[in-house]
Amino acid sequence: MEKNPTDTKSKIYDRLAFNVKTKEHRDGLLKSRHDKIFRELVNKDTSLILEDPLENDLVLNMGPQHPATHGVLRVLLRLDGETVIKAIPELGYLHRGYEKIAENMTYHEFIPHTDRLDYLSPLSNNTAIALAIEKALGIDTPQKAKWIRTLVSELARISSHLMAMGSTCMDVGAVTLLLWTFVEREKLYDIFEIFTGARFTTSYTRIGGVANDIDDKSISMIKEWAAQFPKELDYFGRLVHKNKIFVDRTAGVCVVSAEQAIDLGLTGPTLRGSGVPRDLRKDEPYLLYDQLDFNVISYPEGDVWARYMVRIDEMLESLKIVNQLLENIPSGPIIANEPKAALPRKKEVYTKMEDLINDFMLINFGAEPEPGETYTAIEAPKGELGFFIVSDGKGEPWKMKIRSPSSGNLQGLPAMVEGSMIADVVAAIGSIDPVMGEADK
Repeated sequence: MEKNPTDTKSKIYDRLAFNVKTKEHRDGLLKSRHDKIFRELVNKDTSLILEDPLENDLVLNMGPQHPATHGVLRVLLRLDGETVIKAIPELGYLHRGYEKIAENMTYHEFIPHTDRLDYLSPLSNNTAIALAIEKALGIDTPQKAKWIRTLVSELARISSHLMAMGSTCMDVGAVTLLLWTFVEREKLYDIFEIFTGARFTTSYTRIGGVANDIDDKSISMIKEWAAQFPKELDYFGRLVHKNKIFVDRTAGVCVVSAEQAIDLGLTGPTLRGSGVPRDLRKDEPYLLYDQLDFNVISYPEGDVWARYMVRIDEMLESLKIVNQLLENIPSGPIIANEPKAALPRKKEVYTKMEDLINDFMLINFGAEPEPGETYTAIEAPKGELGFFIVSDGKGEPWKMKIRSPSSGNLQGLPAMVEGSMIADVVAAIGSIDPVMGEADK
């Protein structure tokens, strides 16, 4: 039985609007946030609706508690049978307000909060915010500090990609891989604990450098881990990469073309999985990346398999970078001698009046950049992580905007899943590898 598309939308809306008994109540609902989402959901015209309920469109709330949605992601789906007609990701369930929090504390005080953005790679986040603050202040860091930051950023990339590998496999049914990748990540966390003092939320960088030097024990542990990791990664891959079920669930599924990926502003492995070899470590080098030999990994297929394989190959490239860094360990200070920006070491605070005064001023009033705007970005494990800082000359930012890769990459979810099957949605989310801690800022 053929129906008017407008009538169809009205009926779907009526099912979503719950018990709307009065016109005033309905008018109020029209202004609500949920109404906007529902209106967008039914925005695709459908010209044929049958009276049989089994033939009607179905609206499904996927998440935010569903484990396959990686925590606090809600995806509202409109389905025709098992085919996704429309998908709307909603990212507002954590209500963290980190950007506003940053505007009410000093730059130094905000560093620990970056651990809780992409909490699977806190060392990368720490490095990004330190580089952003230093750019705003117009200061540089010693060579040893750059070396340490580059090293820990690549170890964080491997750690994050291991989690992506395990969770993607879990999302399509290969639960064993998640347990194996956790074991390998724990080895890295044991190393992080030695030189940062924490396993998970590291808060390792400081304005002008890093909190602690990497000692000989940590270097030895990194070398030992790096020697055994390729064999372990190969072992992981041999379990699933030729498994017919895994390949069928990922290859040719949820395809995004290179043009779509660029238009949507995707970055990181999600972009490189569509054949676009964009990597800030090569295109806009920072730290020591212009001195290192590594390849930018990209796959042209644009499907779940391609996005997954980019991360697998990138782990080996990061390991190549780690080995190069371990061959050339510089000496020297780990924090810049910038009294008005970088906190002095405790030894100096306790023995020198000038350093005591500088420490007092920085702790109480913060480092004060010149008024102006700066944007600083790094190639984080999930993509471009950028901090836009507006300074009014005070010790806390007048405005801070966080350009998080998880938030940007989730814009590609509707393009990936619309027209696919409902079972493919979890595979698509896994291939984006979002962390909602940085998506809802």
